[in-house]
Amino acid sequence: MMRRLLIVATAAAVMSGCASNNPYENQGQAQGSTGMSKTAKYGGLGALAGAVAGAAIDHNSRGKGALIGAAAVGAAAAGYGYYADRQEAALRESMANTGIEVQREGDQIKLIMPGNITFATDSANISPSFYTPLNNLAGSFKQFNQNTIEVIGFTDSTGSRQHNMDLSQRRAQAVSSYLTSQGVDASRVSVRGLGPDQPIASNADANGRAQNRRVEVNLKPIPGQQYQ
Repeated sequence: MMRRLLIVATAAAVMSGCASNNPYENQGQAQGSTGMSKTAKYGGLGALAGAVAGAAIDHNSRGKGALIGAAAVGAAAAGYGYYADRQEAALRESMANTGIEVQREGDQIKLIMPGNITFATDSANISPSFYTPLNNLAGSFKQFNQNTIEVIGFTDSTGSRQHNMDLSQRRAQAVSSYLTSQGVDASRVSVRGLGPDQPIASNADANGRAQNRRVEVNLKPIPGQQYQ
């Protein structure tokens, strides 16, 4: 029985990965990728999980239950994978040459905005060089409007911790407020400040402090959302 379940799950995984005909499967892959599109990966993993669940639910016809479960769950997972693949590719294109880094971490997309284009030292005022990237982001977020948007502010270690925590919160809020002023749905956006926590470079020199003085934007799927 287990052998049959694995065969069914594998077949469903292949179908869910191939059926999307994803034109972005070779774009924006994370470093170390084996070349499999994220659509296929999510669809395959979802299909396998669905096969096991389907077999467990349908005790009288485990093979049929596995096939139904694999198809349903695999299709849903591949749907989000395809959506995220398209969004990632569009962001990489719009953020090219802006200084903003686009990263893909599983089912999340992260944008890292360094201090040399975002904010000056001890300031929550948006730098002039930051407006064009933010305008591009706002346009992308309105086009791909099925994500939650978490804006996180960071500082370097200069000054007191409390001051930096407050400053990082104001920086995150400044980015959020600008995005919503450009038409991004405010209900999708949340903000928080982490101050000098989680540095990505040394605070011992000016270049490192500029990297730590950053804003990150995390895009995550909306729970229960159907993606196509």
